[in-house]
Amino acid sequence: MSTLLEIKSSVLRQVQVCPSFRRRTEEEPASGNADPPEPTAAAWKPGDGVEFFSQMRLILKKGEGRQGLPCPEVLLCSSSPAPAEPVDPSRGLRALSQEEVDMLYEEALYTVLHRAGTMGPDQVDDEEALLSYLQQVFGTSPEEHTAAVERVKKAKAPTYALKVSVVRAKNLLAKDPNGFSDPYCMLGILPASGAVREPSPHKEQRFSFRKGSKRGGPLPAKCIQVTEVKSSTLNPVWKEHFLFEIEDVGTDQLHLDIWDHDDDVSLVEACRKLNEVIGLKGVSRYFKQIVKSARANGTAGPTEDHTDDFLGCLNIPIREVPVAGEDRWFKLEPRSSASRVQGDCQLVLKLITTQRDTNMSQRGRSGFLSYLLLLSRLLQFEHRAEEPNSSSWRGELSGPAATVLCLHGAQSNLSALQLAVLHWQVSSRHHQTRTLDYGYLLGLLEDLQAHWEEAGSLPQEQEEGLADSFSAFSEFGLKLLRQLRDYFPATNSTAVYRLELLLKCLGKLQLFQPSFEICPFETELNMDIAAALKRGNREWFDKLLNTRSPREQPGPQRLAGLVKLADTIYEDLQSCYGIYASLFHSIIKVDFFTLTFRQLERLVAEEAWVLTEELSPKMTLEVASGLFELYLTLADIQRFWSSIPGRDSRSLALAGIHAPFLPAVKLWLQVLRDQTKWRLQGAVDVDTLEPMDASSKHSSSAATASLCFSHIQELWASLAWPDPAQAQTLGTQLSQDLCEAALFYTELLRKKVDTQPGAAGEAVSEPLCVVLNDVELLRKAAGQALRGLAWPEGAAGLEGTLPRPLLSCTQALDEDLQREARTVTAHLTSKMVGDVRKYVQHVSLSPDSIQNDEAVAPLLKYLDEKLALLNASLVKENLSRVLEAVWELLLQAILQALGANRDVSADFYGRFHFTLEALVNFFHAEGQGLPLESLRDGSYKRLEEELRLHQCSTRECIEQYYLDKLKQRSLEHNRFGRLSVRCHYEAAEQRLAVEVLHAADLLPLDANGLSDPFVIVELGPPHLFPLVRSQRTQVKSRTLHPVYDELFYFSVPAEACRRRGACVLFTVMDHDWLSTNDFAGEAALGLGSVGGVARPQVGGSARAGQPVTLHLRRPRAQVRSALRMLEGRPNKEAQEFVKRLRELEKYMEADP
Repeated sequence: MSTLLEIKSSVLRQVQVCPSFRRRTEEEPASGNADPPEPTAAAWKPGDGVEFFSQMRLILKKGEGRQGLPCPEVLLCSSSPAPAEPVDPSRGLRALSQEEVDMLYEEALYTVLHRAGTMGPDQVDDEEALLSYLQQVFGTSPEEHTAAVERVKKAKAPTYALKVSVVRAKNLLAKDPNGFSDPYCMLGILPASGAVREPSPHKEQRFSFRKGSKRGGPLPAKCIQVTEVKSSTLNPVWKEHFLFEIEDVGTDQLHLDIWDHDDDVSLVEACRKLNEVIGLKGVSRYFKQIVKSARANGTAGPTEDHTDDFLGCLNIPIREVPVAGEDRWFKLEPRSSASRVQGDCQLVLKLITTQRDTNMSQRGRSGFLSYLLLLSRLLQFEHRAEEPNSSSWRGELSGPAATVLCLHGAQSNLSALQLAVLHWQVSSRHHQTRTLDYGYLLGLLEDLQAHWEEAGSLPQEQEEGLADSFSAFSEFGLKLLRQLRDYFPATNSTAVYRLELLLKCLGKLQLFQPSFEICPFETELNMDIAAALKRGNREWFDKLLNTRSPREQPGPQRLAGLVKLADTIYEDLQSCYGIYASLFHSIIKVDFFTLTFRQLERLVAEEAWVLTEELSPKMTLEVASGLFELYLTLADIQRFWSSIPGRDSRSLALAGIHAPFLPAVKLWLQVLRDQTKWRLQGAVDVDTLEPMDASSKHSSSAATASLCFSHIQELWASLAWPDPAQAQTLGTQLSQDLCEAALFYTELLRKKVDTQPGAAGEAVSEPLCVVLNDVELLRKAAGQALRGLAWPEGAAGLEGTLPRPLLSCTQALDEDLQREARTVTAHLTSKMVGDVRKYVQHVSLSPDSIQNDEAVAPLLKYLDEKLALLNASLVKENLSRVLEAVWELLLQAILQALGANRDVSADFYGRFHFTLEALVNFFHAEGQGLPLESLRDGSYKRLEEELRLHQCSTRECIEQYYLDKLKQRSLEHNRFGRLSVRCHYEAAEQRLAVEVLHAADLLPLDANGLSDPFVIVELGPPHLFPLVRSQRTQVKSRTLHPVYDELFYFSVPAEACRRRGACVLFTVMDHDWLSTNDFAGEAALGLGSVGGVARPQVGGSARAGQPVTLHLRRPRAQVRSALRMLEGRPNKEAQEFVKRLRELEKYMEADP
């Protein structure tokens, strides 16, 4: 591995960390004609790089779907039916023997033939239809069916009983003075004749179910039963239960009276005694006699003032009680038309059998067991009629099936809780043999839970059966969860919904766990689920590993499979987070994502460590490519974990996985460099230097180059190398490679455009415009790609800033490409030079008789036509570049025109001044073109100054010369030294006093490193002071800091000192004994600011005023422009002024 770390590129590196990548002409004189260097042919398959970048694009495309956390709406892309779940016929209820089947058949027939009560609207009331349905269910022949029916008909009819629950009453009449009543109920069974049935030998017992009391069947009541008295209420609540034996279901009826109790006589005792009386006639007389008997045994006295008041009655024929029972409000009825009653009474009625002449009953088989077997038989028969592979059946029973079950449940006196338990037990077992809809099973559990909360418990045998069903279903569910990905794929919305319902079913089972005396679960169910998920994860991983990357294969062959395995694991983790995690956490409180991520991440990390260690000594380009792709996926897995709030990737098994991949990454990046150049070469070869389409202005090769650089940037972002030092090495090398590729592409373009034939006389070359657009697009794309190559710099790095080597590299490339763009721009505008000069000459040669706008019109028209073509061919940035170049071209052409015309009229210069302003407005285009600051800078200022000076007289030019000296500021204060002076004007003597004090830090102009300085003092301009001669100080030998303290007087009027440009000029010279004196520097002081010039000096002191320090300097271009203007003037005054200044310039030739 150590040798791989030293792998070098096949192309020698000629650039350092932050070089300029432009191949400069002055360094390589022959490079203009030489072909660009061919990219080195790496060990990768030779070609134009298309195949390499196609593979690279596929790698990047995988990463595109891994940005951010997954969205469930994206993952759930299919709504097809869910995969079929495994079924096992052996997991259903025990198979019945033929004898048991026959007994069950008999039980069902007996239930139908002895049905009692009123059928509901959804039930089948046709006996033959019900019997025919049972024949189909049990598969008997007509003869067997007929014989069985006859046997059942000969059997003894069952004993019927009516269960009555008196729940409550409402809105009763107020019979007591306090506005209330003390109501109680009396109820009994009346035969059709109206006579009360003979009492049974059983003792009378009145009972009431209390919450938490021991459950027990109600004892048969006497003919008359009485509820408790509820004092002072019009809305009494009793909730008392009674059981009455029924002799004739068709004729007997339930009678109920509600009375207002007026004393404490025991009505129950009265009922008991009256039940011993025989022969009473009439219903009304019968119930009245009960009340009278109570009075007779009481203490009310001989009168009957305390007779109970009648509140209403009910008469309900037994035959009208619904088969399934009913819970309803009955409106109270009067005894006669004279009675006044109101209100309603809520009763729960259910008609049951207490003795059944069937084999199952005779053998002690309970109705609970009979119903379980019958329901199982019917469910199997009903489900068989559905689609064979359907998993969406919700247990919808046909009318005959529902009717038979309703009849049997009612006749067997099964409670709502028992029915819920039976339907769950049978359906959950049936689901394991043939799949049902989990929503149906969940509904059964919810129904069971609701009834469980009301009833509270079951007989031990039934509770054990329920616990067994829970255990069997949870075992079945855990088996499915072990194969979660097979049966509930995250991409299938139907399967995911089934998983949600399954988890809710398991969650319901957890709610029952504390309620069972016999717990069906040895451990907490969610712990079992977590264990099942872990086991399933390991089995799924091992299966994938054996399929895609078996350990017995050689390392290079395993690599491709391990890449696919890692991709599959990433996709699976996305599904775990986006789909499964929320379901498991919200429903059963299991952190499925953390559990799965930790397990799979550790397993894939182990495989990656082993494989990289095996492949490191056998590193080839193919192996490096595979390892590079593998690392990207492993890095994505790490980032996926880190992107979740509160997760730290440092504790992962993948935390240090990047180390063994470093040699492969280095080698792959070298291949990337070479293949990029091949790709750019191929793109330019087929490029026609025409716009790709109407919406773009660049050619196809620029789009290819931009795409290549974008891929490189995306690749670096996906790589995200965690080690800062290694990342800097990799990023620096990659940025240099990218810069080389960018400049390589520009050279290819330059060579390509040179071979393009140009149209004769074409001022705007379309290929050049396209190349210029290509360079601009490349500059933006390369700059963006380079900025995207930032690497972590550790704690010392500033957030949001580029690392210094990358910043230098980016700036150098931008400068090179900007320079390349300017070169192409210059080439493009060079074709306009002749035309521009021709139209500027037209302006200069236009006679004075035509207007200025007419003279400049041809130039503006030409520019408008050419710039319109450029605007259509260039992007905005390049159009600005070309406009700037054309503007500079125009300014230079006008300057040449001015230089070629000397001693012309002022109108000539005025016309060019008009032309200049017209061009400014044209190029500014009301803010749509170049900014005014850019237009009025550089050559514009020089040209404007030239025009202004050309319009001035000779004296005005001389004054301007001195004004420029006064405006001049030294940019290097310490280079030429300083001079301290003091000036004031003595109005009384009309003279100017100038005192030269001292100088400092003068230039050493002699061989000994010193100077012999003296100062020349003169006033200017000369035409303001024609009689004043210059004066000079003494020479101070061998010093750079001379002290003079010399005072000079100049007899001049104050008015002349106030004139424009009036100044005192100090010229410091170095005295040479054997040659001409050397110029050391100069400084000017405006006389307008000197004390006493504007107004007389107060106090008249000869040395009034503060010293002034002047920085010495040399005349700059803006000063010399006025001098050049005077050189062209033929008059004597201008020539003498120029001659004197030329003599001074001779001393300046020795400027160090």
